[in-house]
Amino acid sequence: MDKIKVGVSSEIGVLEGVILHTPGHEVENMTPENAQRALYSDILNLSVSIKEYSFMKEVLIKVSKTYEVTDLLRETIEDKAIKESLIRNICHREDANAELDFLLGLPTDILASQLIEGVVLKRDNLTRFLSKERFSLRPLHNFLFTRDASITLWDDILIGKMARKVRERESLIMEAIFKSHPLFGVKTINLSDPTDHLLKLPNATIEGGDVLIAREDVLVVGTGLRTSTQGIDYLIEVIKAKNTSLKHIIVQELPDSPESFIHLDMTFTFLDKDSCMIYDPLILQNNKCHTIHIEIDNGKVTGIRKRKSILKALDSLGFDLKPVFCGGRHDPWTMEREQWHSGANFFAFAPGKVIGYERNEFTLNEMNKHGFEIISASDVISNKVNPYNYQKAVITIPGSELARGGGGARCMTMPICRKKVDW
Repeated sequence: MDKIKVGVSSEIGVLEGVILHTPGHEVENMTPENAQRALYSDILNLSVSIKEYSFMKEVLIKVSKTYEVTDLLRETIEDKAIKESLIRNICHREDANAELDFLLGLPTDILASQLIEGVVLKRDNLTRFLSKERFSLRPLHNFLFTRDASITLWDDILIGKMARKVRERESLIMEAIFKSHPLFGVKTINLSDPTDHLLKLPNATIEGGDVLIAREDVLVVGTGLRTSTQGIDYLIEVIKAKNTSLKHIIVQELPDSPESFIHLDMTFTFLDKDSCMIYDPLILQNNKCHTIHIEIDNGKVTGIRKRKSILKALDSLGFDLKPVFCGGRHDPWTMEREQWHSGANFFAFAPGKVIGYERNEFTLNEMNKHGFEIISASDVISNKVNPYNYQKAVITIPGSELARGGGGARCMTMPICRKKVDW
């Protein structure tokens, strides 16, 4: 099996490989009472979610190699030593050592599913009988958002340090896959690794929805509820350790509310070499959230200063980006509604070729005014339309149910390799 050479140096380069997770029973293994603990504002209907997700997946199959988390996990734990190490680590971290022997005895396909869908608590003693918990290992309700738990950062894999414990197992699984699956076998960067020689930052968290690669030398990173300033400090240390030529990190502060602002890519995404999607009230309007420009050169921080906005900072680095406004330009009410339903969260599979929800009509109308042809996923899947026949195109996917989970097309995709962009 030939290894995949991971490499991502932009948000828009032609996609060559992407990791997905089709939602499974973990999505329905919650109730209104525990949905908030699961980081959801509502509970989802699985049958509808799968149907909607299939549109995005089928489009991506046409343009790139796709890999499913469950398949990769199953293939990874076929190695008994890796299986035992992963299970022991998970059980230790989640105080579920009583499940160790049971899990180790499961066939790999069933084990891979249970690690994601959850392990039902056995009522075999008084404490367990009286427990209000349904699961000894909780379901990974958020794993369809594969963006967050691991990040392809140039030629490396950065393992996410999740801000909420309910998502910690996602990172453990992705680390096992990247370190041990025959397709990968790459060295990972992990700020949770106790042997890591980099700066110890106990409050550091970092999630992939906050990390955007603008260009080989430029990162745009959000800091807020999910990615802490200490997490970005760790990222600075990673870049310093590489001792490379000038790199830039543009940091955007995010407000604590509403919850639709959990990651930067819910307010800002790249569409093409010359355009980006923005939620105007946060990105361009005056507010209390700062934009900071950090420069790192040959192992040292050589500059750190405030900028007026992400666009102003990128403009100073040679980008000429025309902003496309989430929800349109005129009605703050509409902007707010469409941003809530991931109206700014687009995923590019090539320069000027992006995927997003069809429900955000005002956003799509604004994109059309900026030269984007609006194409339905069903037309692409059935070969009625070829998106590559257009200079700019947005492929629309259904999202009446998926959007209620709190993420869009970028959230649901984890690119592992892209072609370099000819800037």
